Amino acid sequence: MRNELILLFTALSYYSTIPLYNFGDFSPAAMKKANRYFPLVGWIVGGFAALVFILAGLVFPNSIALLLSMVSTIALTGAFHEDGLADSVDGFGGGYTKEKILEIMKDSRIGTYGAIALVSFLALKYAFLYEMDTVMLPFVLIAGHSISRFMAVTFLITYTYARQNDATSRSSSVSQKMSMPELIVAGVFGFAPIFLLGLKYFLVLIPLFIIRQVVGHYLNKRIGGFTGDTLGAFQQITELAFYVSVYLIALWTFI
Repeated sequence: MRNELILLFTALSYYSTIPLYNFGDFSPAAMKKANRYFPLVGWIVGGFAALVFILAGLVFPNSIALLLSMVSTIALTGAFHEDGLADSVDGFGGGYTKEKILEIMKDSRIGTYGAIALVSFLALKYAFLYEMDTVMLPFVLIAGHSISRFMAVTFLITYTYARQNDATSRSSSVSQKMSMPELIVAGVFGFAPIFLLGLKYFLVLIPLFIIRQVVGHYLNKRIGGFTGDTLGAFQQITELAFYVSVYLIALWTFI
């Protein structure tokens, strides 16, 4: 139990700004095992977003409460995944070879492509979340953050890390192949919050896995696998896709 708690603290320290660094184990072996708790980190991030939305809603209109909720998740994660989205779009938008794409993604500066993608994704997330029922919204936030993180770790099963020969890569220790038992644990944490919404919302898995295949094929073709940045980008893509899917399912059910 103590070892599992250390792995959870490791995941929280790496994937969020929660100051638990002294309680984690950042050896390569532990970092690899900590990935099983990435979707559980989504519970915490999504739960925090839901709490901020509920509390802010007691004082402000829902539009402002939702905006504060989104800002709170960015602060809690240190814009970790948003940064991956911006870097990935800059890389694939400005690079024509694998080497150039990886070089651009490693640049900490944000370019035009990345800035446009970041603003567009945040705006779309806000728009779809704002249109949802306020009672349902907190559960959507928790489920969206957890399932999108699970979808990202599935890449560790079927795809290859594209920077294997880069000794300076910061993501190499968390990008190693997962075992099937580790994936199952991650899947339990990833899928469980969807039950809060209702069984019909498991239909969202269909578009999410289709997107996974398309993105995975594209990454393999362009750079021969994934990087830490592209995993962050994929988390953002599937989080947005989840909100869109939930909105459509709720809309169709209502009609």
